Amino acid sequence: MRITAVEEYGLRCLLNLARKGVQAQLSISEVAEMEGLSVPYTSKLLSILRKSGLVLAVRGRGGGFSIARKPEDITVFDVLTALGGPLIDPGHCKKYTGQLGECVHLHDCSVHEVFGSLAGYVKEFLSETSLKDLLTKAHGDPRQEPLRREVYSATYPTGESDRTGDEQS
Repeated sequence: MRITAVEEYGLRCLLNLARKGVQAQLSISEVAEMEGLSVPYTSKLLSILRKSGLVLAVRGRGGGFSIARKPEDITVFDVLTALGGPLIDPGHCKKYTGQLGECVHLHDCSVHEVFGSLAGYVKEFLSETSLKDLLTKAHGDPRQEPLRREVYSATYPTGESDRTGDEQS
């Protein structure tokens, strides 16, 4: 699973609004400055979050953006799916058909089963993690349970020969 820039920055923008609370508002430029993003990009992210019902917008002087619900009522799953869509694309099997019109493993695919199970585990974890959990961890509350038991770090090959299977010289 890869987290896109839209998902990462969108989540961070929403966390800034959550820190301020349901009643407080921030302007696009304030959020952009807090995250080191451009105003147009921040506007795009907040627009997506508004359309998904996670953010409220008030126009005019003194207006701005605020979080639509309490941080404990918004999960990381809600945010990531609003910003990036489903964890596993429902049309996944239609994309990887080889040279045929339909995947040859459509009815007995162990790969699809593994990806589906993985998506289920990830969805469960993200659905149990609220914005309040993230805010509490960010402030170092020692009473807060850890969000995860282990941290897995993906390591990727650094050299071109590593990716092709050729030996390095």
